Amino acid sequence: MKKRDHLLQYTIPQLLRWRVKETGDKVALREKDFGCWNNYTWNQYYDFVRKTGLGLKEIGFGKEDKIAIISDNIPETLYVAIGAQAVGGISAAIYQTSLPEEIGPILEYLNVSVVFCNDQEQVDKVAEVRDQIPNVKKVIYEDPRGMRGYQSDDWFMFIDDLYALGEESHKKAPELFDELIDIAKPDDVCHLCLTSGTTGLPKGTMLTHKNYISMGLQITEVDPLEPTDEYVSFLPFAWIGEQMNSFGVAMATGIAINFPESVETSMDDLKEIGPHFMFGAPRIYETIRSQIWLKMDESYWLNRTIYHYFMKIGEEAASYRMTGKKMPGKLKFLAWLGKQMIFRPLINQIGLLRLRRAYTGGAALGPELFTFYQALGVNLKQIYGQTEIVGIAYMHRDGDVRPDTVGKPLPGTECKISEEGEILSRSPSVTPGYYKLPEKTEELLKGGWLHSGDAGYIDENGHLIVIDRISDVMHNKDGEMFSPMFLENRLKFSPYIKEAVIFGDKRGFVSALINVDPVVVGKWAEDKGISFSTYMDLSAQPEVAELIKKEVEKINQNAEKPHFKIKRFAILYKLLDMDDGELTKTGKIRRKFVREKYNDLYEALYDETITEQKVEASYQYQDGQTTTVDTTIHFYTMEGD
Repeated sequence: MKKRDHLLQYTIPQLLRWRVKETGDKVALREKDFGCWNNYTWNQYYDFVRKTGLGLKEIGFGKEDKIAIISDNIPETLYVAIGAQAVGGISAAIYQTSLPEEIGPILEYLNVSVVFCNDQEQVDKVAEVRDQIPNVKKVIYEDPRGMRGYQSDDWFMFIDDLYALGEESHKKAPELFDELIDIAKPDDVCHLCLTSGTTGLPKGTMLTHKNYISMGLQITEVDPLEPTDEYVSFLPFAWIGEQMNSFGVAMATGIAINFPESVETSMDDLKEIGPHFMFGAPRIYETIRSQIWLKMDESYWLNRTIYHYFMKIGEEAASYRMTGKKMPGKLKFLAWLGKQMIFRPLINQIGLLRLRRAYTGGAALGPELFTFYQALGVNLKQIYGQTEIVGIAYMHRDGDVRPDTVGKPLPGTECKISEEGEILSRSPSVTPGYYKLPEKTEELLKGGWLHSGDAGYIDENGHLIVIDRISDVMHNKDGEMFSPMFLENRLKFSPYIKEAVIFGDKRGFVSALINVDPVVVGKWAEDKGISFSTYMDLSAQPEVAELIKKEVEKINQNAEKPHFKIKRFAILYKLLDMDDGELTKTGKIRRKFVREKYNDLYEALYDETITEQKVEASYQYQDGQTTTVDTTIHFYTMEGD
């Protein structure tokens, strides 16, 4: 038995109790509030979980009841989730960006009886669909600001009142909480994690205590963490990546979780903590890269010249580091010099100086972005997995980071490729199935293997290369296969392109709808003296079109096969957005939805006689209101393609 395998005998609440016995006075959680960081030890963490759990029991919440969490990342999300699990209930989390019409069906599908919200915004959403969720008996809120209108209605409850009920229950029966915790078993379902919902209503993935704890052990067997390490919780709690770290990694290792003051300040708060490891969706790393490029663009010419020189040195040095090869002495010295002069101060400014490893997952990341971060000295590594395996099946190892792959299987994880080319996995972290969806569960776990729905293959080094979703892989009219995701990632490595959607299935050529990056392209336009007022205005500038055309030309020049080349493109008048249903909550493109929504533009891309088209642009805001604006879209054909 491995040193930490005994942790698999615990549930998450039991493991929390074990942590209290081992290191009760050590800081477990830290939260920034009104500009100050407040520390909470494992003892205090457990006390809040106990008060929450017993309070929930007092209001009638019990075995296999469901509690939904719609909240920004705050310690209370963990108190509520683990408190519910401690009394035999099951937690679930819904993205805080979800609209009322999305929240209602999910609460009904999951049979939720209690909802926890962090503030008035989320409470208002639940209240709006109250008549659609008869099973919900109580809505608990953490922030009382703006809640005066709800205080006379006992359907709503302030979390301090819940704590008071729990404290009173503990005084009456001091042994009760321990007795309740001891009832549960590691294989019990403890959380329902929603899938990304690329094809409709998200499915509730049933995950057990053992699933999470096993994942925490597997990850840290590859990349060990010290109990003194720091982690910043800024990913949405509804995403499996955040649960993997807060339920699995933190409990398995005893690291401290830090909660930013707000979503808006998370990147600034990250600088103050200086985490030792970081996990983020590709969009986070793309945003940081854009900030770096912007800083360098605004810097004086000598600094820019030195930066570009040492970036080339860094990229060469990274090729040795990533493959574990010994670096030549001269290169090693120049890489060290570049780190001290340029890269160390640069990554210190963005809060990554103490970072030993950074991970990305949830969507594909272009190989060029890996090389960029590795050149800076940030040890960025790809992970691959899915909600149904608690996030990770494959992961890069230090000294064996290959930018075009997602690494090798985690310890205890078996992986293979089916005859159809589908990636299959098996491990202790695989879900027992989908909640109330037996047919979907049977499809998912057919033959005892987890079916990913992704196409891929194992290379000669034992690394997995992911091609794309099987359903998204395209073939042109001549039957030649291509991956839209691969081409989209190539485009997105350009600092000027924020998002791209590739088309071409059963067509004669590949085309694209492109979003320009408003920050980088906006700065570029200002430097060129190009005036604009809105994103729509910026996107329509002919100079911007020429800029993007040059970026597409670069992609075409490096295309491995002729049918990979992009022949036609248009610049979209608005950013693709989650609120408009164009992206999932993790930032993946809802390809079918985008194709249908912009069908007129899609058809125009494949009519080479069309150079421009008037459209009625529709926007939907977070409050559900919509507005329309008339604009003109221009279509561009690449020469010689």
